[in-house]
Order: sequence, then structure tokens, then C-alpha cells
Amino acid sequence: MNIQKLREKPFYLQDEDLGWVEATFDGMTTDEKLGQLFFMVGYKQDEAFLKNLTQDIGIGGLMCRSMDKESVTGTVSILQSSSKIPLLIAANLEAGGSGITTDGTKIGSNMAVSATNNTEYAYQLGKICAKEGSAVGANYAFAPVVDVDYNFRNPITNTRTFGSNPEQVKAMGAAYVKGCQEEQMATSIKHFPGDGVDERDQHLLTSVNTMSPEEWDQTFGTVYQELIDQGAMTVMVGHISLPYYSKRLNPLLKDEEILPASLAKELLNDLLREKMGFNGLIITDASTMAGMNISMARNELVPKAIEYGCDMFLFTKNLEEDVRFMKEGFIKGWLSQTRLDEAVLRILGLKAALQLHKKNNIPSLEQANQILRHSEHQEIAKQVTDLSITLVKEEQGVLPISPSKFGRILLYDIESGANALGYIRTSVAENFKSQLEAQGFEVARFETNGVYEGLQRSFDEMTKQYDLIIYLCNLATKSNQTTVRIEWMNPMGVNVPIYMNSIPTIFISTENPYHLLDVPRVKTYINTYGVNDFTLPLLIDKLMGKSTFKGVSPVDPFCDRWDTRL
Repeated sequence: MNIQKLREKPFYLQDEDLGWVEATFDGMTTDEKLGQLFFMVGYKQDEAFLKNLTQDIGIGGLMCRSMDKESVTGTVSILQSSSKIPLLIAANLEAGGSGITTDGTKIGSNMAVSATNNTEYAYQLGKICAKEGSAVGANYAFAPVVDVDYNFRNPITNTRTFGSNPEQVKAMGAAYVKGCQEEQMATSIKHFPGDGVDERDQHLLTSVNTMSPEEWDQTFGTVYQELIDQGAMTVMVGHISLPYYSKRLNPLLKDEEILPASLAKELLNDLLREKMGFNGLIITDASTMAGMNISMARNELVPKAIEYGCDMFLFTKNLEEDVRFMKEGFIKGWLSQTRLDEAVLRILGLKAALQLHKKNNIPSLEQANQILRHSEHQEIAKQVTDLSITLVKEEQGVLPISPSKFGRILLYDIESGANALGYIRTSVAENFKSQLEAQGFEVARFETNGVYEGLQRSFDEMTKQYDLIIYLCNLATKSNQTTVRIEWMNPMGVNVPIYMNSIPTIFISTENPYHLLDVPRVKTYINTYGVNDFTLPLLIDKLMGKSTFKGVSPVDPFCDRWDTRL
């Protein structure tokens, strides 16, 4: 790669910055160049581990999992102060500053933002992610997700996407990129070439985007092209194959030779670089995923991911071993000098574009305290929540509810302990129950009466004891999960909704918008697309008629089934 390419989109380097890149590059040893290829992950403030990454390996970047603000700022301070070359510090800043610190603002999932039907909120999401992320030391957002949620069975895309309409995904994604990069934080549009077609999870296998080249160009292709044209600085490549496009680009490929995009040189070079004109940095998705590892031996895929077109290698399965594999691959010629140099120049170019070589990259906890959960950010989160909660279908005469109308409520709660990115959270159902009771409702949580069918409450007891049934389903999509379906309780699905024709029933899904598949005959159904600080109070306001439902579903919540609309 000619270093002058760094003057072009998306780097736009001027003479002084280009000079820093050139001088830094010229002064690097081969081992230092190889070290820059690695993008690691941090879960806690561990000085010995972090200094090993910076001083012994010389990594190019690190992704922070969400930690308290003290741990994040401490981690970044150790990394940046001990690194010879400033580091890229990233996080999954998909829903707000909460993606890097538990003390940050959760604005809302991509789907919640999309349900507002207003790109201004995607723009604000990008700006707030950048401001709060920067406050604790981040300079790189692993966002936005621009997958298109075509398959409601996909267990990972779901509310992480802006929906199933590529035009809406494109508009929302572009707004996020604009807001985020205006705050001098790099974005990573992901997961190229596009998740959401397959119903399987790339964490567990190589998933497949089965679109024809023509279909892809008109859907995912138009999304990626728009965001590349808008100046997105990096692309994260998934362990997702695009077989029909791969064969179009290389007709000699046999089916068994088709690789995930993270290792597919025809997709990385011929499609992304040449056809789409992307000049920015390409980073793999997590190299620990099975979707990458089942396709090639680990000692080969580590260097070949860079040789075939990626510029940075995300995470390691075994740190010492993967670093050795990269070095051995270079010695064997699996990774060429040309590709190593191109990758390192792009890494340095991104760092220069972000002005990391001129900044004080050590975060200040005092400054973080002024920015995290700022009142303006909280207000945007509240607005997004208010505008996104969606009444999908409604039984006439049930809403609004009140203690005088439905004083005795039976609450069925269906919960898991993790959200879309796997983080544990406290019980939403218990909080919901308490807030209903504060409004004057008498609320009982459903409990089984015994093991056998005959020990359950009778029909007469149920209809006499309760005026309203509410289901609160809090089952989030998350990594390493094969499906998101309701598993009903034994015996014989004792908590299945069966009283809709006798007791008014409301079903609320706080996460997955597709639960009508499992409760098709429920007549009142609501989606919230996630939970933040404002979700439950605003939801109760809407249930009680103090506020209207304003959300517009970004997907088909009826799952293309006739009975879900009844």
C-alpha cells in the first residue's frame, strides 16, 4: 500500500500526521509490527497482564468489557502509559456508554432507537456513545451493528439490529456513524458481509448469508456502500460466508473451499476493497468464535487472516500460542512482508486520524464523573424509551388499566439472567411488580401449587381471584445461544397463556420482539426492545393511559404467521 493512500478517505491525514506515521513505521522492528496486529480484550484492571500486552507483545489495541468507571479508567491508564505507540481502546458501544462502563448511560438497543422512527436518535446515540466512551479512555466504537434482521429465528442479531428493512438500517447506521465520528471516535460497521439471514450463530459455527450477488448488492451491499461513502473508518468482518458472491468473484472455488468472510480473500479484497472502495481498517470479529476456527487450523488462520485482507486480529484463544503462530506464519511466508506492512500502515493511519499521537490518552476519573450519565444523556434515553415502546396488538376494552378496573393482577414472569451482550442483571419482574403495587394494584406472582396436573388452581378459582393477567417476558438474545424461545414450565406448560377468553391478558416482552410465535392467541402484546432506567415507569404510564404508545415496530413481530394476528 502506498502511504499516500492515508491522505484519502477515511483517514484524511495531513503532512504532519503522515510524517508521524512514516517515522513510526520506519522505526519499528518486525516483532513490533507483528504485535500491532493484535487487538486484545480486558475484563479487569490487571497491571501485570496489561503491561505484558503493551511492553512484551506491543499490541495495537484492546477492547474493554463493561466495568465500573474506576476499573476502566485504571485499565486504560496502565495501557496507554506503558505503551510505546498509543493504543486503540474499543468497546461494544452499541446502546450507550453502558457498553464500556456500568456507570454509563444506556440509551437503548439499536432496535429501540429504530422504533422511534427518527434518525436523530441514532445520531444522538452515536454522539453519546463517543462522549461517554471517550470520558473513560475509549477512542473506538465496535458499532454500529448494520446487520439486517431478516430471520426472526436468528439468536444473536435481533434487538442489536436496526430492524429488517435495509433502507432503515442504512439511515440509522449512517446517523450513528456521523454522530460518533464527529466526536473523533472511530466506528466499526459490522458484521460484514451481513448477519441476520441465517438462523444460526457465528459464535458456534460458520453461519451463511445465502443471498445471491444481486440480492446482496440491493440489501446489505447498499447499506455498507452508503456507510463507506459516509466515511466509516473501520469494518468488522464476521465469520459469515457469502457463498454465491464468493463463487461469482472466484468461479474456481469448490463448495468445500468457501471460507467465512474473515478469511475469504475474494470478499475482503475483490468485494470490500476493490468494488466497494473501502480504504479504511479491516478488523476480524472475535477470533475465538467457532465460526472462524472450524474452517482452518489455528496455526494457519492466525497469519492468513492478515494475509488474506484483514488488518487487525481480534482476541486470542491462547495468547502466547497465537503470537507465536503469527510470527511463525511470517517466517513461513503465510503472511507476506507486503501485507504486514499494509496492515501496520493502516493501523498507524487510524491512530493518526484520531490524533492519538498528539493527545493525552490517559483518562481522568474526575472528567468521567462530569460526563457519565449526564442529564442531557439521560433525557435522550428517556425520550428514546418513550417513543419506542410498541403496542403490537390490542384487545378492545382492556387498556388503559387501573386499580378500580383491574385491581387484582396475576403476574407471570419469564426471565433469564443476561442481556444481549451477556451481562447479568437484577430481576426486572420484581421491580415491575413493585411499581404496579405503588400504583395501587394488588399483584401476585404466579407459583405452581404442586407437581401434578390435578394440584393446579381450578378454572373457577382463577376467574374469581384475578381481574387481569400480565406476562412479563425478559428473555434476551445473547452469544452462544441457539434459539430464543419460551420454555414453558412443567407439568404440561402450566404457565402457558390459556385464560385469554376468561381473564383479560397482556403479554409484554422486554427484549425479544418475536415472542408472538409462542403466544399467538394473546390479544394484547407489547414490545420494549430492552430495558433501561426509564422503561418500566414509562411502560406502566402507557398501560394506565397516562401516556400513549408511540413505537413503530422495525420488524415483523407477527413472524409471518396468520395466527399471531388473531
